[in-house]
Amino acid sequence: MGFGRNPYVAKAEAAEQKASAARDDGAREQAWREAGRQWERAADRETDDRRRQEYTGKAEAARATADGDPVEEPN
Repeated sequence: MGFGRNPYVAKAEAAEQKASAARDDGAREQAWREAGRQWERAADRETDDRRRQEYTGKAEAARATADGDPVEEPN
């Protein structure tokens, strides 16, 4: 991990990967919620407004997916 890097981005991406590989609904939901928390932490730590908005959007999408309402992410 280099200086100036946001460590929560990697943690959020790992949680998303874990969610997509989960075998049961409970584990999948829990992993998506963890991804949402990590994206929120990444957004809180970010200084660039564009990236902060991107991370906040990913947090909301992860929580919606955990609730069973998948949201299309804008590219």
